[in-house]
Amino acid sequence: MANESLTPANKPPLKALSQRLEELGRRLQRPRGHPRALPNLGRWLRILGPGLITGAADDDPSGIGTYSQAGAAFGTGLLWMALYMLPLMIAVQEMCGRIGLVTGKGIASIVKSHYSRRALRLSVALLLIANTINIGADLGAMAASTRLLLPQVPFYPLLIAFALAMIVLEVYVPYPAYARVLKILALALLAYIVTGIALHPQWGPLLAATLIPQFQFTPAYLALVVAMLGTTISPYLFFWQASEEVEESELQQAEAPKVEARRTPAALLQRLKDLRLDTSLGMIASQVTTWFIIMTASSTLHAHGITNIQTADQAAAALQPFAGRFAETLFAVGIVGTGLLAIPVLAGSAAYGVAEAFGWAEGLGQRAANARGFYAVIALATLVGLFLNFLGINPITALVYTAIINGVVAVPLLVLILLVANNRAIMGDYTNGRLSNVIGVLTALFMSLAAVFTLGSLFG
Repeated sequence: MANESLTPANKPPLKALSQRLEELGRRLQRPRGHPRALPNLGRWLRILGPGLITGAADDDPSGIGTYSQAGAAFGTGLLWMALYMLPLMIAVQEMCGRIGLVTGKGIASIVKSHYSRRALRLSVALLLIANTINIGADLGAMAASTRLLLPQVPFYPLLIAFALAMIVLEVYVPYPAYARVLKILALALLAYIVTGIALHPQWGPLLAATLIPQFQFTPAYLALVVAMLGTTISPYLFFWQASEEVEESELQQAEAPKVEARRTPAALLQRLKDLRLDTSLGMIASQVTTWFIIMTASSTLHAHGITNIQTADQAAAALQPFAGRFAETLFAVGIVGTGLLAIPVLAGSAAYGVAEAFGWAEGLGQRAANARGFYAVIALATLVGLFLNFLGINPITALVYTAIINGVVAVPLLVLILLVANNRAIMGDYTNGRLSNVIGVLTALFMSLAAVFTLGSLFG
């Protein structure tokens, strides 16, 4: 019995064995094609679009400067803002993206069609003013930070070089391809997370400071609350995400064999789910970075008596526990990388608003020759922002002032977005739900009260 398994009758025929070997060889030589995981990866890449870019652009130089100042001035006293701003950000940006996705129009275009000319002019004017000031502050911070690495180069030539380079890049380089490259530079912000972990902080007190809000009714504290709200829930991000959802929809429709299939209720519902996931992930990434910037500045700058950041090298000192002598390099790369990513968003959202108001051809996917007015606004906003730096304002301090202006300007624009998102004539069956309205109204009220108290304390 033991030898029965070795009998010729029980061995596989040589011909069958040969065929199996040949089949195995063909499988090994056959092109592998796409692994099964790639369709899922492709779906994720399609989902992660405007929301993720919006989240990355939110941590621009103005954001880095404001969060660093918050940590330096009040230690962990403003750490709770990173947590409590997150649902506000998600709700507001989801509304803006949904408006663009459902209507196929940008916010200014919708206001033009459904509201008064006064509302249109006010919204576009506020957007243009806030964005231009923000562009100027970001350009100044980029030049000041670059001088940490190139101290021999004067500030103003660097400033002019950045501004002109930005105009050329915005006009001639497609933004999606440009953004993919710049996200690599934005990864320098991960240094704050690594630094925060490397400090081995006491996580218990940090968790308590994050969960339990601490209020101080002082002008400096309230000003930073408004600044953090303004640099996080920013007017330019409202218009940007709505318009980018429109552009992405048009691109997907152009690529689809059947355009109408993209507009069916089922397809639209799926894209709304993707939009919410994209927006949520983008905002979470933004606020995690915000939390670590505040925590790191608190543990390094505030703990050593630096409570008022005036220069780029003071801000860069927050990264020294991790980067040592390379702290200034990391800080400069982070500021320049996020500035190069954010300024096209700032200038682009202003251009979207103006172009939609006047009915011009628009879109970063358009060639300059086909959308001259749109790109003229981009160039003009960048140049005016450039010249604001010649007023002699400290470029690092200007970042915080800019954030405060954004916080004040955002309030009327947020009210307008709530009106649009609840207008059934515009949104059909896709108006705000109860949760979106509750969070949106609370956001507007909180930002209004903070702005009123701040302005009252500053000018009272």
